[in-house]
Amino acid sequence: MGANIDTRSSPPPRKRLRTDTTADAQKSNQGPRIFAPFRALGLITNNVPFVLQTRSHKGATDGPRIHLVTCLGKAWAMWEGEKMGLLFVGPDAPMPIASMAMDGNAVWASSGPYVIKHLRGKEVLRLFNPLETSLTHIQIFGKQLLALTEDGGRMLVWDMESGELQTTIQFEAGFTAIMIHHPATYLNKVLVASSQGSMQLWNTRTQTLIHTFSAASLLTSPSNTSGTAITALARSPAIDVVGIGFSSGEISVYDIRADERLMRMVMQDGGIRALSFRSDGHPVLATASSTGHIALWDLNAGGRLLHLVRGAHDGAITALEWVPGQPVLISSGEDNSVKQWLFDSPTDAPRLLKFRSGHHAPPHLIRYYGEDGKQILTASRDRSLRCTSVVRDSRSFELSQGSLAKKAKNLSIPIASLKFPAINSLSYSTTRTKDWDDILSAHNDESVARTWTMKDKRVGKYVFTVAGEQRQGTTVGSVKAVCVTACGNFGIAASSIGIITMYNMQSGIQRRTFDVGPCPANVPSRFRPAADGKKKDRCITGLASDALNRVVIASTLDGTINFFDFHTAVLEHTLVLPSAAVSVTLHRDSGLLAVICDDLVVRIIDIETRRIVRELGGFRGRVLDLTFSPDSRWLVTTSMDSVIRTFDIPTGRLIDLFRTSSVATSVSFSPTNDFLATSHVDSVGVYLWANRAQYSEVSFQSIVEDDVVDVSLPSMQGIAEDEALDALSALSVHDQPADVFVTPPQLDGDLVTLTLLPRSRWQTLLNLEVIQQRNKPKEAPKQPEKAPFFLPTLPGVEQRFALEQKKGEKKKDTRRLQRAAGSTESVFYTKLSEAYESESSDYEDFFNHAKVLSPAAIDLELRALVSLDAMRMFLAALTSRLRSHRDFEAVQTFLNVFLRMHGDVLAGNAELQQDLETLADAQRRESERLLELLASSLGTLSFVRDTL
Repeated sequence: MGANIDTRSSPPPRKRLRTDTTADAQKSNQGPRIFAPFRALGLITNNVPFVLQTRSHKGATDGPRIHLVTCLGKAWAMWEGEKMGLLFVGPDAPMPIASMAMDGNAVWASSGPYVIKHLRGKEVLRLFNPLETSLTHIQIFGKQLLALTEDGGRMLVWDMESGELQTTIQFEAGFTAIMIHHPATYLNKVLVASSQGSMQLWNTRTQTLIHTFSAASLLTSPSNTSGTAITALARSPAIDVVGIGFSSGEISVYDIRADERLMRMVMQDGGIRALSFRSDGHPVLATASSTGHIALWDLNAGGRLLHLVRGAHDGAITALEWVPGQPVLISSGEDNSVKQWLFDSPTDAPRLLKFRSGHHAPPHLIRYYGEDGKQILTASRDRSLRCTSVVRDSRSFELSQGSLAKKAKNLSIPIASLKFPAINSLSYSTTRTKDWDDILSAHNDESVARTWTMKDKRVGKYVFTVAGEQRQGTTVGSVKAVCVTACGNFGIAASSIGIITMYNMQSGIQRRTFDVGPCPANVPSRFRPAADGKKKDRCITGLASDALNRVVIASTLDGTINFFDFHTAVLEHTLVLPSAAVSVTLHRDSGLLAVICDDLVVRIIDIETRRIVRELGGFRGRVLDLTFSPDSRWLVTTSMDSVIRTFDIPTGRLIDLFRTSSVATSVSFSPTNDFLATSHVDSVGVYLWANRAQYSEVSFQSIVEDDVVDVSLPSMQGIAEDEALDALSALSVHDQPADVFVTPPQLDGDLVTLTLLPRSRWQTLLNLEVIQQRNKPKEAPKQPEKAPFFLPTLPGVEQRFALEQKKGEKKKDTRRLQRAAGSTESVFYTKLSEAYESESSDYEDFFNHAKVLSPAAIDLELRALVSLDAMRMFLAALTSRLRSHRDFEAVQTFLNVFLRMHGDVLAGNAELQQDLETLADAQRRESERLLELLASSLGTLSFVRDTL
C-alpha cells in the first residue's frame, strides 16, 4: 500500500532549484545515461564482393602478402590473408556500401551518392555524384575512377588525383549497366555488362562505343536471352579472353577480339555469382553459384567438370578469387564467412585451409560464459552454437556437432539439414569445465537436452531424455527449459508436459524426478489447462537452482512458481502469480528471481522469503529477455517495442532507457560489470555497450518513458591505442543534473558555519609551541659504538677513523639558487595575494587551501608574513571571512596565532590601525551574533526537553 502524502502540511522549500531552460534543447542530443555504444562482434562480410590485393617486396622470401577487404554494411574491414587476422576497420559511411576497390594503400568505397577514399582506415577524400543518385559499382582504371549509377544509365569518370569529375557517359535505352571490367592490355577501354545479357566495349578517353556484344552471341539459346543477365566477369591469363557468368547458370569463355565464344559450361544449381581463372599455370576455371556450390572446370579438356564442392557456403557465394601464383582459392558468401581452399595437386579436390566465419542468421540467445567476461555463447536460427570472443576476433569458434560435412557429402544434402534444431534454452557452469561437459541446451521440438563441452569445443557425449515413460497414446513433450547447477555436477531439464528430470553431468545417469502436481485451485480460470488440470498438461517455462543446491525452482505457463527441495524432490511451496510466467532468471548470489510475465510486467521474487518484492512495468511490448548486473543492483530488459530499459532494483525505478533501430532479442550483462551485450533481430553480430558507471559518475535519478532516446547500434570500427583514453573520457555524461543530496557550503546566509574539521587541529595550532617544547629530545644523539668495517682507523689506544679530505675542495657558489629561493612565493601567499587583488568577497580558494595544511605548516606560513603588505592582506582575508559567516573557529584560531606572532609589529605601525579597527568591528558583530544564536538554540532545546 502506498503512503498518503498530505501536501498541505509540507512547507515549501526555502529555495527552489533553478530551471535549466536548455534542458529541452539538450534532450534530443542526449544519449543513454548508463550505456554507450562500444563495438560490434562477429561481423565478417555481407553480400558485397571482397577485394583481394597481393603485395610483393624486393628480397622477401616468404612470398607475397595477401590483404582482403570485406564489407560490413556501412563499414569495411581489412584482413591479412596468412592467418586471417583482422588488421583494422574503416569508419562508418553515411549509407550502406555497395562496391569497393583498392589502389595501393587506398581503399575506395561507394556509399549512396558518394565515393569515399580511405588511407589507413581514415577518410581522406570524398567524391560526390552531381546527379544525386546512388552508385552501385566502382572500378579503378589507371588514374581514373569509374562508377555506375543505380539506374544503370550512366557511367561517371573521376580523376583520382584532383577529385574532379571528368566526364559522364550516357548509355542507350534498353541497356542497363551493372558492372565494369577492364580487359588486360586494353588501353583506355573497358567492358560494360548489362542486365539484358549484352556487353559493350567503351573508350573512356574519347567517350565512344567501340563494339556491342549481343546476348545472342554470348548465350547458347537466343530465345531465352531476354531474362538472362550477366552476373560475373573475370579476366583470364590469355589475352583477349574473358569469362562471363549468367543468371541462368551458363558460363561462356569468350574471345572479345574475335567476337566468338570459345567454350560453354553450365552449372545446374542456381545462377552464377562469381568466377575466377587460375593463374599458376594450370588452366582451371572456378565458378560459384547462388546456392553455395563451387565448380572447377578443366579448360584443356574443353570445359570438363573436375570437381564440385557442394555446400561450400551456407548461402549464395558473393566473390571468388585465386591467389596469384598459388594453388589457393578464396571465397566469400552471404553466410558471413570467408574461406580459403587449398589444392594439393591439379586434379585433387580442394580442402578447406583456413576460414573466418560468424553466424549467418541473427542470434536469438546470448549469454556471457565464465567469470572473466571474455567469451559469449551465442545461439542462432542457423542451428549453430558459437563462442564469440570479446578480446580477439580470431578466438571465436563454432562448437562442433560432429563430422557433418562427410555425412552431407555421402547423402548429397546440405550440412545445415543435419545440424541440431535451433536452441531455445541454454545453461552452463564453469566449476567443472575441465573435468566433464559443462553446457546444457534445449532445442526446438526436441524431447531431449544435449550437453556440450567448452574445453573440447564440441557437443558432449550425453543426451538427456525427459519424455518419461512412453505409453501408447501419450503425448511426447519437447524440452522447454534447462539448468546446470552451480557445482556443475547436475543438469536439470523440463518439458512441455510438466516432467522435470535431473541428470548427473559426469555419468549421464538420471538421479531424480520432480513432480509439479495438479494445477492449484487459486490459479485464475483463464490460465488453467484444458485437460482437467492434469499435470502432463502443465508446461514448464523456466528452471533455476540456488547456489548451495538447496532448492529447485520451476515456473509454469499457468502462472505458478514452484519451489522443490533439491535432495528430496518434495514440492515445498507454490507461489501463484496473477499472469502466466514466460521465463525465469535467477541471480544466485543475491537470491533474486526475475520472472517475465505475460501481462507485460517483470516480477522479482526473493527465494528465501518466497514473496514478490518488486514489480517492474511500463513495457509497451512483450518482454523478450532480461539480465541482472553482477551486483544485482540493476535489471536490464529488452522488449518488442525496441526499447532497452534499466531498472534500479532497490528503489524499483526506471533509471535508463534507449531505443535501438531494431528489436533486441537477447541481452546479457558482463560478469565484470563493464559491458552489456545485445543481439538484434536483423543483424548477425553481437553488440557491446560500455557501462558508463565504470568510468565516470552517472546520475541514477528516475526517469519516465517519455525520456527515451534513439541510439544507433555500435559499429565494428577499431580504435587506436592513442585514442583509447579519449574514448573513455568521452563516455562521461555532460548534462548531469545537480545532485540535490549534496550538502551546500552554507545552509543559510543567516547562520554561522564551522569548518567541519576536528577540534584537535585548531587546538594543536594554538598550543604548537608547547607541543614542540614537550617533544624536544632530552639528549643529543649518540655516535654508534662500532663503525662500518670499510672505514680505516688510526693507530693508538683510542678508536679514531682516518677520514680523507680532498684538498682545495670548495663549496660551489649557490647565489643563483639562493636568489631564486628567496624570490619564490609559497602557494599560501600566492592564493592570498590573488584573492586580495581580485577583491574576493569570501576568499574561498585561500581558506580551502589553508584548511588542508597541517598545524606546523600553517604556523610556518603565518611567521613568513613579515611585510606590512602581507599583514594587511591577511587582516583583510580574516575580515572578509567573518562577514561571510563561515569557518568561524578557523578564523578565531588564525587570529589568535597571528596576534601572538606579530602583535608588537601591528601595535607599532599606524598604517595598519584602520585594518585592525575594521577587523575588531567585524569580530565584535560576529561574536554577538554567535552568542545570540547559541542562546536561542539552548532555550529551544531546554523548552523541548522540559515539554517532552
